[in-house]
Amino acid sequence: MIGVENILINEIPNIVLVQGDTNTVMGGALAASKLHIKVGHVEAGLRSFDRNMPEEINRVVADHISDYLFAPTETAENNLLEEGLSRDKVFVTGNTIVDSVYQNREISERKVNVLKSLGLKSKGYFLVTAHRAENVDNSERLGEILKSLAIIGDEFSMPVLFPAHPRTRKMILEFGFKPDGVIVIDPIGFLEFLQLEANARLALTDSGGVQEEACILGVPCVTIRDNTERPETVEVGSNILVGAKSDSIIEGVRLMLDRGNGWKNPFGDGQAGRWIVNRIEA
Repeated sequence: MIGVENILINEIPNIVLVQGDTNTVMGGALAASKLHIKVGHVEAGLRSFDRNMPEEINRVVADHISDYLFAPTETAENNLLEEGLSRDKVFVTGNTIVDSVYQNREISERKVNVLKSLGLKSKGYFLVTAHRAENVDNSERLGEILKSLAIIGDEFSMPVLFPAHPRTRKMILEFGFKPDGVIVIDPIGFLEFLQLEANARLALTDSGGVQEEACILGVPCVTIRDNTERPETVEVGSNILVGAKSDSIIEGVRLMLDRGNGWKNPFGDGQAGRWIVNRIEA
């Protein structure tokens, strides 16, 4: 935060934009606010309503000290208004993740071919991510997740690809788990991962971003969490919450594979960045 303050003091910007719910978002918003620099929060109003998640604290604090609240959906807008924030500050813009997916998917198709390098076929594998502390730092939950992945791969006769976050890989080793039936690889770049997402038969994840990206790409998603700050994905039918019990995860996969992917993307038209800039310049 001190480093951000020094940059802001030297640059003296008219506005600071922060996006998301990380510690750097809250730190950047606090630093700018203390220096009386206007703050715009992109992805404002997302709520899991679980204060045990550090990201939830970051979201709430950033929203309540921001001058511009760029909500991705009407659901996010309503969350902000229900917390007493001024309607004059809130603007529904869609989510910049749609801009990013549309632009970078085209680039990924030109520049990478990760399916070929991994020997995978389009719609012929499951894609997995897991990194949240409540899942990977808990031996019971992580064990249930890994157990379900092995059963899913066997039941549907498809590879289960798991680009493992360093934290997750560390805990798998520490707990002594052997992820049988799962292809565990090192983390990969965004273009490669986007290509894997777009071509997966289904995604299993505890990531908020993957829930959104899968929805945008038309890929069914099973979320290995008890709550989500992206309820729109559940409402349109692209996603299901299953917790971390193996039976629930497996049943969620069966359900989503039978459901199809005819939902409408609720996160905007891919022009969120333009809407945000236009609002700031108005």
